[in-house]
Amino acid sequence: MKFKRILELDVFRGLIVAMMIALKAAPEEIYPILQHSEWEGLTIPDLPFPAFIFIMGGSAAISMARREPSLTKIFRRAGILFLIGIALNELPHVVAIFVQENFTGADFFSGAIEHFRVFGILQRLALVYAFGMILALFIRSNTGIFAMTCLLLIISSLGFHLYAPDAPFAEERNISSAVDFIFPGANHIYEPTHDPEGLYGTLAGTASMLLGFLAGRILVDHAQLRKKICLMLAIGAVLLLAGTLWSSVDIIAKKIWTTPYALINGGVDFILLAGLLALFERFPNATRFFQPLLALGKNPLFFFVASAVALIVLFTVEVGGESFWVWIFQHMIRGFISVEFSALVFCLIWLALWLIPAKILDRRGIIIKL
Repeated sequence: MKFKRILELDVFRGLIVAMMIALKAAPEEIYPILQHSEWEGLTIPDLPFPAFIFIMGGSAAISMARREPSLTKIFRRAGILFLIGIALNELPHVVAIFVQENFTGADFFSGAIEHFRVFGILQRLALVYAFGMILALFIRSNTGIFAMTCLLLIISSLGFHLYAPDAPFAEERNISSAVDFIFPGANHIYEPTHDPEGLYGTLAGTASMLLGFLAGRILVDHAQLRKKICLMLAIGAVLLLAGTLWSSVDIIAKKIWTTPYALINGGVDFILLAGLLALFERFPNATRFFQPLLALGKNPLFFFVASAVALIVLFTVEVGGESFWVWIFQHMIRGFISVEFSALVFCLIWLALWLIPAKILDRRGIIIKL
């Protein structure tokens, strides 16, 4: 069976990566709605990462309809992602050796070796991808995939309540942080109390991928576009309702990837994908307005990694004792209307710069796969 490239997925991916690139670049405090929630709650930056995992699942379903990957290929790709993630974690310490005069060998040993961080965004992607793909290979039916999604979310939720019945989601003590302290250990996590991409969150994270896998199956299995749109809208509404109801029992928290967080994000993703399908069906020429996102969405991981590397260098290099990235912001645009607004403009300028190479690669038909 032959499938054409689904532009809606590329646009969706492009939107997600654009948000991740822009919001990660904030040099100072930005509007609260554009900052990650401190613990409980949902803000705009809490949406892109689960959406990326959702689309990863959708793309996997479409790819598997063409040709099933081998376990070797799955583990190889997951391994590469995991190693790149570790390299990104260690890069600030390596760059500091060359650009910071007061950076010593003791600093490098303490940061890069003694306290190196094992997990991160790419590592979460790697683990979720491997786990989700293995499940998808062995569970053939959509009903089975849905049942496994529910099972993972129930297990994730139960773990919190069984570990600490009186305060399941206390930041200083919950099952996710308990797992973090066992592996990789207190010296190797991002925050003192937990790691936001820790091992326990892989359960609900994989559920997010399987929801995306079901969306991909809908795109492949149903011939009528309007049937796809209606089905996705219905599923999205059910997931939003389920997540809202579940939030009366569990908190909505990105940092520990709770069940209502996964359900609500899955609902938003289904509805957004359905909206893109409906938009491009009703207005086929509208795709030209989304060309920058379309170009970015064809090489999402490459531009996420490349922009992260660039930011690490710019934040690590110092000018007058402060970060070069912050120095640029303070001397070029800070104070334009307000600090928050100027920080937002600065982030958008940074994003615009990455749209240029994305367009160049798209015009040349270059797709870089990790």
